[in-house]
Amino acid sequence: MANSFLDLALEVLKTAEKPLTYQEIWDVAKSSGLAAKMKTTGKTPWQSLGAQLYVDVRDNSVSKFVKVGKRPARFFLKSREGEIPADAVAKIEKEEAKKPTKTPAFKERDLHPLLAYFAYANPSFNRGRSIYTKTIFHETSRKSEYNEWVHPDMVGFYLPLEDWRPEVVEFNRISDNNSIRLYSFEIKKSLSKANYRESYFQAVSNSSWAHEGYLVAAEVLQDDDFLAELERLAASFGIGIIQLDLQDIDASLVLNPAKVKDGLGWETINKLCDQNPDFKNFIEDMKIDFDSKRIHRAEYDEIPKEPSTFIAERLKIEQTAAADG
Repeated sequence: MANSFLDLALEVLKTAEKPLTYQEIWDVAKSSGLAAKMKTTGKTPWQSLGAQLYVDVRDNSVSKFVKVGKRPARFFLKSREGEIPADAVAKIEKEEAKKPTKTPAFKERDLHPLLAYFAYANPSFNRGRSIYTKTIFHETSRKSEYNEWVHPDMVGFYLPLEDWRPEVVEFNRISDNNSIRLYSFEIKKSLSKANYRESYFQAVSNSSWAHEGYLVAAEVLQDDDFLAELERLAASFGIGIIQLDLQDIDASLVLNPAKVKDGLGWETINKLCDQNPDFKNFIEDMKIDFDSKRIHRAEYDEIPKEPSTFIAERLKIEQTAAADG
């Protein structure tokens, strides 16, 4: 019986025919009934399994596991390491590279309500603050040869009306208005080696005006080198990376945080207001909210009350959170 994630991995890898990713180890354990014996209340047990395997191999000199390859990393028993042919991992990676990339059936804008939910409800992102978002429809923009990569897919804001005393909010209004935080989001269905650079620098371009800018995707290639490159880009250019988990939306996370800017890009904000009525309305609505000291939620993106149901019905994706109860 598996008493821990490492015990579970040990049981699975005793009979595995080849090195497995931590997701594959969890899938085997789940199908064999081994996972059901685990006493875990976490919503993403496969992530916990992966984290423990990585740390054990890296830090434990007497680890029973060995990490094989890195696109993505796979694990095997150290005692069975001699069973792995020298070119086994290379062959696996070559075969997987030949597999056609599956294009998600849903539309990019189907992710907007889920990002609205994430921004409002996910504590790893909002740190307990209520962040509201608004979709910016590119097709309503005034045409210009200079507006490519200027318009974000979604924008967001935070006003401390629910967190600060009214007199403090008023004092802030007549002082420097630093309480408001603005966010910009570029959304993609997936990030891979084929599109990450263009996607990332599109986010750099259309998030230059905001305090924080993010590139958001539902699928992110699980490749050690690729993830390290995303981390490098985030550290160098300041745009964060968010992954929406469509099998368990509450397990979505910030892969790389954005660098927070002290000031706003007023020239770009003015340009966006001039070119896009959605953005202009967003600015006007925030001013009304600040002056009235009340958030008019109807003016912003609707936040799904049951995001799992939304995903299952709109995106046709099976939910796994309940299985870990």
